[in-house]
Amino acid sequence: MGDHTVTVTDNNNHQSSVIQIYPLGSYYFGSKDPIFFRDETVADRVQRMKSNFDARGLRTCVQAVMLVELFQHPHILLLQVRNTFFKLPGGRLRPDESDIDGLQRKLSRMLSVNEDETDHWEVGDCLGMWWRSDFETLLYPYLPPNRKVPKECTKLYLVKLPVSRKFIVPKNLKLLAVPLCQVHENHKTYGPVIPGVPQLLSKFSLNINH
Repeated sequence: MGDHTVTVTDNNNHQSSVIQIYPLGSYYFGSKDPIFFRDETVADRVQRMKSNFDARGLRTCVQAVMLVELFQHPHILLLQVRNTFFKLPGGRLRPDESDIDGLQRKLSRMLSVNEDETDHWEVGDCLGMWWRSDFETLLYPYLPPNRKVPKECTKLYLVKLPVSRKFIVPKNLKLLAVPLCQVHENHKTYGPVIPGVPQLLSKFSLNINH
């Protein structure tokens, strides 16, 4: 197996953490029964968020950044929902659930055969946090100073993939490998969060294995 390493060093001449990236062809992709999604309007979603906030307070979501190699270029794994929009794998935490436990549970539910096996996902660094200051606003990578009570926090975590594994995807979702250069600052297609991932990964060295 050959490899190609892009090395990045900081001002103190220390090599940053290395992410091992393996070929897309090393992974198996299968399907399973669809998972349920609410079919609701924007107004319905806003009302649901208000009701949940009144009952539980701040909503916290966790999402996974997973990388693979294709054509000697790093790709990010994204879920496509209803052939219309893209999202990072993950979802909302349960009350009193830790970030890592919640993300492992969500990844197993979406991408594994057995939803109860959650310990095979290697959750690494928290890459960044986005905030929703009001129910109808977009997510931003900062909390506006005039908003003291945010309604939602979304955290992105690096999830390191092994040399090979099985991804079993619900039939009503598509798991796609998208080039990092394609999502970079492409807010029109990928929304407010995903286009910022390439900048968040710039502190790492990417070791592309062939």
